[in-house]
Amino acid sequence: MTKDLGKIWAERMTKSERDTSFPDSEPRDAATLMLIDRSGAKPKVLLGRRHAGHKFMPGKFVFPGGRIEPMDRLMTAVSELHPEAQKKLTVQVGEPTAEFARAFALAAVRETAEETGLLLGVKRDEPPAVPGEIWTEFAKAAVHPDLGQIHFVARAVTPPRRPRRFDTRFLTADASAIAHTIEGVVGPDSELVELTWVPIEEAAQLDMPTITGIVLEELLARVEAGMGHQLPVPYYFMVDQQFFRELL
Repeated sequence: MTKDLGKIWAERMTKSERDTSFPDSEPRDAATLMLIDRSGAKPKVLLGRRHAGHKFMPGKFVFPGGRIEPMDRLMTAVSELHPEAQKKLTVQVGEPTAEFARAFALAAVRETAEETGLLLGVKRDEPPAVPGEIWTEFAKAAVHPDLGQIHFVARAVTPPRRPRRFDTRFLTADASAIAHTIEGVVGPDSELVELTWVPIEEAAQLDMPTITGIVLEELLARVEAGMGHQLPVPYYFMVDQQFFRELL
């Protein structure tokens, strides 16, 4: 990844069309999970198409994800985040703790299960102890989250004066981490109406938010660099109506 290419991506973010007529608000912490399948000649990524009736990004292809819930940081796991991932998740935050970092990974795993029916982790004979109802599907399937399989790829903050603002951490895990599938979660009346595995190089051709396309390029660059936890994590944020890309 060259410095010039990173600058180009920040400029693309700045120039993308957006309605900034809304009252300003504080961004909410959120997490997104990019599942990648590297079993074939070209790595593929899982994307879901949002229901056309949604007010927020209708019909767009996105990664599963959502905001952190209070119970997420209390969920058990068979392994914890890699130290490098944990360290980078606690840079430039108000609460730089291990519990805060793991909440992002667990929120991404939970949201993926809720939106796609795919439960990530390790299947065992005994169910995991769950802190609340939002994690019961993992107990039913005896799937224990495995945070050691998760990589931190990018961070991006929604610009000011947008209808919804998020401080999103983009995480990734290999498709081999799928331990159980709940049928019927995706469909015409669901938040995601379809799921598709697309080669990362071709995914940007789909109708998706600008940041999704940018992070796909960041993901491909990371795959080509070997997916090491020590690789720097790009952080996109806006100052004075201009996006910047810093490395964590």
